[in-house]
Amino acid sequence: MPHAAPATAMSAPPRHPHFYTVEVGDTRFTILKRYQNLKPIGSGAQGILMPGIVIRVEMVQFYSVSFGDTVFTVPTRYSELVRRGAGAQGTVCAAYDTVTQQNVAIKKLSRPFQNVTHAKRAYREFKLMKLVNHKNIIGLLNAFTPQRSLEEFQDVYLVMELMDANLCQVIQMDLDHERMSYLLYQMLCGIKHLHLAGIIHRDLKQKKFNDMCEVNPHWAVVDYDLVTTNLGVDVCQVILGMGYTENVDIWSVGCIMGEMIRGGVLFPGTDHIDQWNKIIEQLGTPSAAFMARLQPTVRNYVENRPRYAGYSFERLFPDILFPSDSNEHNRLKASQARDLLSRMLVIDPERRISVDEALLHPYINVWYDEGEVNAPAPASYDHSVDEREHTVEQWKQLIYQEVVEYAAPPPAPAHPPPPDHAQPALTT
Repeated sequence: MPHAAPATAMSAPPRHPHFYTVEVGDTRFTILKRYQNLKPIGSGAQGILMPGIVIRVEMVQFYSVSFGDTVFTVPTRYSELVRRGAGAQGTVCAAYDTVTQQNVAIKKLSRPFQNVTHAKRAYREFKLMKLVNHKNIIGLLNAFTPQRSLEEFQDVYLVMELMDANLCQVIQMDLDHERMSYLLYQMLCGIKHLHLAGIIHRDLKQKKFNDMCEVNPHWAVVDYDLVTTNLGVDVCQVILGMGYTENVDIWSVGCIMGEMIRGGVLFPGTDHIDQWNKIIEQLGTPSAAFMARLQPTVRNYVENRPRYAGYSFERLFPDILFPSDSNEHNRLKASQARDLLSRMLVIDPERRISVDEALLHPYINVWYDEGEVNAPAPASYDHSVDEREHTVEQWKQLIYQEVVEYAAPPPAPAHPPPPDHAQPALTT
């Protein structure tokens, strides 16, 4: 693996009203204002001592690894880097954390300061990842930059949990009812946690579940890219100008469930209009009462489309597509799965099943655990972030402050399986 010579960098001072900076020789101390009259009394390989307090300044060692035209410059604590994937938002590597002794995923954000949109997206992703804390959502373990100052700052790295299989791979597996039911249960638990924070994902789809968003079997639900850029969103609400509600994510879960059953995309449109046509061909043209709630221009378009009666879910998802009925867990069977699917894939969001209702559905509630379903709610997401207008340099300064002030929490304790049911293992 091509390694460049290690570079030495030290965390730059956070720009914060409660901190101040003192230069001691070639070492810079940035500390809380409660500590005054700093004078060095000793130093060593691990840091420098001040009277009354012990301050440890880590000289973080970095090294670089090249993957094509992408270079990862990471602390030496992360070893065995292997490229796992790349997308519009960044490149992902798997690595081993020699400090916590666990496998991790490291995401290098792609050109975060290229323009205002990229910079704002990077800031929002960081804030969202710090906010949520649930076993079924990818957790932020660390964040760093190899640059030593705001003036040099250009790279943002996020360290997260690494799982064994992404959803694209899971869909290709021969899933029995236990595994499919359990995956959906974990997905719904994670989405419920997001909704408690006031976060609507809006873009759940199997292609978005890349190496930053995986399942094993504690499924991490989101990759925090809340920007609507593809056909994963609920076109029933977006194209029809109905805005976003929490049930937009239920539609997406239904599409993912349908792909698990069919092994292919349910509504393969080339754009939103074509996808809408594919939806009504299968599910039928919505009712006049629903049409009346649409914006006039949208209503005129929809009403002028050919009308379709749609098909029954028994025809759309016949028994032959499902695995054999389960002998465990209340005998999970195709009829239960199909009933849940019919309540999720409803064009009218007001008639669509909610997350709480889905968690109580017979196909899902066999896994119900109060501690998982109603885990402590996160702090509410500050939606003013979405409305802020800053220059690239201002966003850059905000992100830099977040990175240098970030303190990685201790590893969370393992979540034991609920005592009254076993978790199905995923096997490829």
